[in-house]
Amino acid sequence: MAMKFEKTGEGTYMLDVCGYVCPHPQIYCKKSLEKMNEGDVVEVILDNPSSVETITQMCDQIGNDILNKKTEGGKIYLKIKKG
Repeated sequence: MAMKFEKTGEGTYMLDVCGYVCPHPQIYCKKSLEKMNEGDVVEVILDNPSSVETITQMCDQIGNDILNKKTEGGKIYLKIKKG
C-alpha cells in the first residue's frame, strides 16, 4: 500500500490514498495541492468516508473548490480545483 501522486495531463493530477485512514488522506491531499499551480485539478481516490469530510473542510478553509464527488465500487472520487 503506497500513496500515489502523478500528473495525468496538462494541469491535471491523480492522488490515490486508498487504504489510508485519517489523518493521512488529508495530509497527502494538502501536500499534493501545495505542489500544484493555481487552477490545476487533482482527482483524489480514497476509501475512507470520514476523510471526505476532513478534506472538504480543508478545501473550504484554504480556498480550493470541490468540482464533483462520486462513489463507485467502494471508492470515493473527489475532483478538487486549486484556488
